[in-house]
Amino acid sequence: MDTILSTMFYFWITLFVAYFLMQRGLWIFSDVAKGTVSFMLEKALGPGADLVEGRPGAGARSWIMQGSLWMIFASMFTFTSMWLTHDPDALHSLASWGYTANAEELASAGVYATLYGTVSMFIIGCSFHIIPKLAGTELASETNANLVSFVWTISVLVLVIGSQNNSILGIDIIPLGVALNNIVLLAVIMNQLLTVANKTRNIATPGWLILIALLSSPILAIVSIVSGAANDNVGQWLTYHIFGGTFFFAGVAGIALYASSIASGNPLWSKTLVGVTLIGSIFTINPFGDVDGQMVMDAFGPLADNNVMSFTNQDMLSASFLMALVSIPVLAFSSNMLVTMRGSDMFVDDPDASGNAELNLGSWLIIPIVIGSLFVQTDAVSGTNELLGISNSLSVMAGWLVLVPLSLGAALSLYPELVGRHLFSQNRARWGFWMMTGGAIFGLSITMIADFMDIALAELLVEDSSNLSEELRKVGSVMFYGVVIGSILHTLNMVTGMFRGELISKKSVRTSSISVESYSLVSPTTIRRILSSGADLDTEVIPTGENDEKGSATKL
Repeated sequence: MDTILSTMFYFWITLFVAYFLMQRGLWIFSDVAKGTVSFMLEKALGPGADLVEGRPGAGARSWIMQGSLWMIFASMFTFTSMWLTHDPDALHSLASWGYTANAEELASAGVYATLYGTVSMFIIGCSFHIIPKLAGTELASETNANLVSFVWTISVLVLVIGSQNNSILGIDIIPLGVALNNIVLLAVIMNQLLTVANKTRNIATPGWLILIALLSSPILAIVSIVSGAANDNVGQWLTYHIFGGTFFFAGVAGIALYASSIASGNPLWSKTLVGVTLIGSIFTINPFGDVDGQMVMDAFGPLADNNVMSFTNQDMLSASFLMALVSIPVLAFSSNMLVTMRGSDMFVDDPDASGNAELNLGSWLIIPIVIGSLFVQTDAVSGTNELLGISNSLSVMAGWLVLVPLSLGAALSLYPELVGRHLFSQNRARWGFWMMTGGAIFGLSITMIADFMDIALAELLVEDSSNLSEELRKVGSVMFYGVVIGSILHTLNMVTGMFRGELISKKSVRTSSISVESYSLVSPTTIRRILSSGADLDTEVIPTGENDEKGSATKL
């Protein structure tokens, strides 16, 4: 069996076993595990538990706010790397402090800050709110969720430092950051599994998307080491893209689908399409990202070998086929998001709600970007490498036009319920959206045009490169600076809203992705209010009887 199919098979089997154990448990061992995990999450923290608050929602708030702060650094690193591409000496003065700025290293720092600092923290933060809601219970340990968010931030900081200098005092920094990252993720998983164990109702499919995303990281790491994929460049490439499809795509899809229902006040348009998204994220290879497995090789450190990536014919066919299938879950996710937010001709209670614009943007742009990524990855797998020059720009597009908008939109949609206040300024939120969207679309599109020009000149064997390509890169980097400004506006708006935002006067009537089966009509109301509460055409409206008789005092 080839590397692609064998690794995928082991991953599928292990993930199925994990799902079975979550559904069925291990009889008497489940009670023992609950007590042990509960002790590890709370009592085993010792004095560390006194450093943070354990009030409801504290864990989710901490993760989301730190994710918004990392969004600023991620945009700054990415912008600086784009600028140094056409002006390598722009930060030459920093050499006096012993730091030599390099475009490639700063681009790597931007990737780590974007994926692990921003998107991952938004996914985990939203999951700490969504999973308990769908399970009908409370989060197992708010204190643990709050505390480990700071450890995760430290792990991201270590990864960013390692991207600049991977060896300090003979110690590989990136594997150290990844190890710390996985320790925190293990605590997050145990917290969520203990929450699921106390559920009072069945969890809707968006919740399973999030749970599968969290479980996929440690399972994939173990499978890659045991199967030998970590020592093979094809296996490293596969591990990189499976992780992107399960953790990032499935995680973002889970929180975005839930948030689309919250933001619009409508139940999800199709539960079947949510299931297609879940199955597709597991059984396909996501083409987002780089054309190699360098990040996986750096993460495994001494466990991974650096070989020339060469696909066999069977690996090539398997990879191309599984990547082509990714269009099914992507289309299912996008259509479900867009129709849910449109509401099937229903009115939306608050069309200006924060997060709506970001969710719509990511849902629209995921289709063209995944198609472009499919062409680039297929080109790399076949060994042609004609489109290798645009892979970096397309990878940054996937981050800033799909993953970041969807995860940020979900965080903004849940913000009022988590904080108890609205954002400080809706006007600032709109400016942040337009600055980020315009900067990312125009900046990265212009940069990609410059990439195509360089590819064409290289094919024609032109010795003197065109100055137009360099000028376009300057314009693209300047345009991308709008992303930095937009990130700052969003972060300031969220931080200020915690203290000065308008208080929520009454409980929101918005529903989750679970549609209601009946609606109790106790007073005159509007059709809009009934529909926004999660009702659909099949919902039974039950009038509750009232009388006008005067009441009397209650005898004690």
